[in-house]
Amino acid sequence: MAEQDLPRVGAPPSLKDATWLKRPETARVFAALSGEGIETRAVGGAVRNTLLGLEVAEVDLATTALPDKVMALARKVGLKAIPTGIEHGTVTVVADGVPFEVTTLRRDVETFGRHATVAFTEDWAEDARRRDFTLNALYAGSDGTLFDPLGGYDDLASGRVRFIGDPGARIEEDYLRILRFFRFNAHYGRGPLDETGLAACVRLRDGLGQLSAERIAAELKRVLIAPRAIEAIEALFVYGLLTLVLGGVPRLARFTRLTAIETALAAVPNAPLRLAALAVFVAEDAPRLAARFRLSNAEQAVLALGADDLLDTALPNEAAAKRLLYRGGPSAYVSQVLLAWATDGAAADDADWQAALTLPERWQAPAFPLRGTDLAGLGLEGPALGEMLRRLEQHWVDSGFDTPRETLLAMAGEISRRSPTQDR
Repeated sequence: MAEQDLPRVGAPPSLKDATWLKRPETARVFAALSGEGIETRAVGGAVRNTLLGLEVAEVDLATTALPDKVMALARKVGLKAIPTGIEHGTVTVVADGVPFEVTTLRRDVETFGRHATVAFTEDWAEDARRRDFTLNALYAGSDGTLFDPLGGYDDLASGRVRFIGDPGARIEEDYLRILRFFRFNAHYGRGPLDETGLAACVRLRDGLGQLSAERIAAELKRVLIAPRAIEAIEALFVYGLLTLVLGGVPRLARFTRLTAIETALAAVPNAPLRLAALAVFVAEDAPRLAARFRLSNAEQAVLALGADDLLDTALPNEAAAKRLLYRGGPSAYVSQVLLAWATDGAAADDADWQAALTLPERWQAPAFPLRGTDLAGLGLEGPALGEMLRRLEQHWVDSGFDTPRETLLAMAGEISRRSPTQDR
């Protein structure tokens, strides 16, 4: 669903028509955690994304009930309750197979990055003040009524990502909020970055060194695929944060071109592919980045495609494209073409590159017509047999996959009859 402009005058709208709010499992959890002086509201992403007309992947709830009470009330009506973070007030309640993270209203007494000493409260505004950005401190009751204690709705409508309270204090509670500031701007922001928040991020940027590789990687991937990824990555570079994150110099121009190409083609953005465009120069960069961010083998394989020495400079020539598709298969081929296109610098509407990209839709690579058993009569085995097949296959590929099987067999016989001296 496309993001919509929000009205900025009058009372905030109701969420009563939200699809997730009407689902039976949501109603069951709200009903279980209401009454007896207990109040429960949806909070954060579900509320924010509903207001923007965006997809809601999960629903988090905040409640005045203490964790033990949440578990007791859920189990009383047959819902599964799991103490996933009970020391911080969080219980996962499962209704009809759908998990809801339910957290007791709290205030942070002392924070240690991801960890904090908390005190429970029944004050909704106090709970809101411990969160990171005002647009994440929006709540909605079971009837869709919006509760906005810190002016988050106006910030959301304005496309303004603003820290709650003192930005420096929020960041020192968890330095990941530096990257979250840029990520939320990339997804939900419009216009310039909030100056106070930006200044705090720059001043405290060395704190990024205290974060785990996995947490940094997760945020970076989200920035890379955001609607305003180009603006966010450029800002991270200009203000001296991007080189700290990547551990090297970025390729901003290539990243910008790849992102523009994907956008023009309405392609689903791919985070490892964009990281390859942004940070890979040579083959050694792929394992370095994979180790730095604890990436999977599959992600590292995508990064490796971005090395300059592996890019086929003959693209988008169709013969070169067919060779590439034959060698790598459709999935790797598309990634290689996009990276080569971005490296080449051609426009996003270039017809030749577009044709190369769609080659898998028009052409299926044939199978090499020979196997080792076809050469059994030549007396070759082991490495010698493998080398013969490799030479014949290369000739077949270079001929445009057009050399007949009989011709290849004749070539094999001729090569095998030549002495090693002649063959040199």
